[in-house]
Amino acid sequence: MRVHPLTTWLLLSPATILLIALLLIPVATVAVMSLTDWQFGAATLNWIGLANYTELWSDPVFRKSLANTLLYLVLVTGGAVTIGLGAALLIESDTQLRGFYRTAFFMPVASTLIAMAVVWQFLLHPSAGLVNHLLQWVGLMPQDWLNNRQLALYSLAAIGVWQMSGLALVLFLAGLKSIPQDIRDAGALDGIAHPWERFRRITWPLLGPTTLFVVTVCAIRALQVFDTVHVLTRGGPNKSTEVLLHTIYAEGFSFFRMGYASAMTVVFIAGIFFLTQVQHATMERKTHYG
Repeated sequence: MRVHPLTTWLLLSPATILLIALLLIPVATVAVMSLTDWQFGAATLNWIGLANYTELWSDPVFRKSLANTLLYLVLVTGGAVTIGLGAALLIESDTQLRGFYRTAFFMPVASTLIAMAVVWQFLLHPSAGLVNHLLQWVGLMPQDWLNNRQLALYSLAAIGVWQMSGLALVLFLAGLKSIPQDIRDAGALDGIAHPWERFRRITWPLLGPTTLFVVTVCAIRALQVFDTVHVLTRGGPNKSTEVLLHTIYAEGFSFFRMGYASAMTVVFIAGIFFLTQVQHATMERKTHYG
């Protein structure tokens, strides 16, 4: 049965209207605003072209926040993917407590991050925190995790890994379920009996599409880090945990430089798009077999 073109457009119109209203118009507005000097609350603005973008590359705070964001991205994505995959393999091998483990690992993903950040603030407290008490119990020196320039960003990254490992776990479990049992049985008949060999030669290659998806999702979520930074460190000490979204927030809503904050937002959006395309281009050929 042939569908009338008008019917097709009517069915597509709700999603199209939402896409334009919630995505395209805001992005276009931010792009235009980045070319002005508008300050939050001001009645007028001036067109200044690319001056905001020129200022960005000479701004040490922006460069520092960009470097911190990229380091956080690498640490959290790598840690979450590694732990999530390892936990998924362990849970898949245990049929009795699989549901319990899946729920326990996924709880950080479903929890309110701001509330959990307050909990982590107590856990990492330099004198009363549980983490330092455990370190002292095993004979190690306590640390001021959130006020030490060398440790603060790594502490936030550890919280990010804790939060995102559950998401990676659930996605890897779904990927493991999609591997046909026939392939595993054929591998056993070919003499691939050792668990490591079975993982290296069968499981890991067939998890290629899942791994690509998990890496992309975790990387995008890592780039969007804001809550833990704002609650725990506010970018300190001495900008050692300043990240892009927190810098954008500070410029726009603390210093009221909405034009400059919009330029940062455009760079941030372009960075997300670029990283996802690079990931896809470099990993795509490893994820399909034929």
